[in-house]
Amino acid sequence: MQKLQLTLAIIKPHAVSNPVVLSFIRNILKNKFIVVKTKRVNLDTETACRFYQEHVGKFFYNRLTTFMASGCIDLHVLGHVNAIHLWRKILGPTSVYKGQFQDPYCLRGMFGISDTRNVAHGSDSEDSAEREIKFFFPEFSFYHWRLDDEEWFRRGPIIFNDHFFQHVKKL
Repeated sequence: MQKLQLTLAIIKPHAVSNPVVLSFIRNILKNKFIVVKTKRVNLDTETACRFYQEHVGKFFYNRLTTFMASGCIDLHVLGHVNAIHLWRKILGPTSVYKGQFQDPYCLRGMFGISDTRNVAHGSDSEDSAEREIKFFFPEFSFYHWRLDDEEWFRRGPIIFNDHFFQHVKKL
């Protein structure tokens, strides 16, 4: 049985503030992935700038960081044997315009407004996923996850807790 891979999903402010879009996305998350951790935060501009520091100097940097600090975002640590690829496939192309034409039923094609307001973020590699998860969930222990939790979440039994919007161990 393959081990679970982790990725970070960030649901962006315009999607979090739209109950129909948020419900659609959450339904995908809880049915296609193991939702390991979840939290909702309101980023300040400084934190958004630190998270997106790799984009400093790019033409969209200020627009992106300002937008990400404009409202609540939902953060999810997702588990699946191929979590990174699957989440990015569900998201579709980063460009909303490309998504609308190349994959109109991807999340960005259906709900994206612009390339900044493209519904959600997904880690692009295992290294990025680990770095991004640690950024938003500093208390999360990858050591503990790999040693104990991964096997439990993979083999079960687990249940979905709607109140906390995450899967939990069934005791």
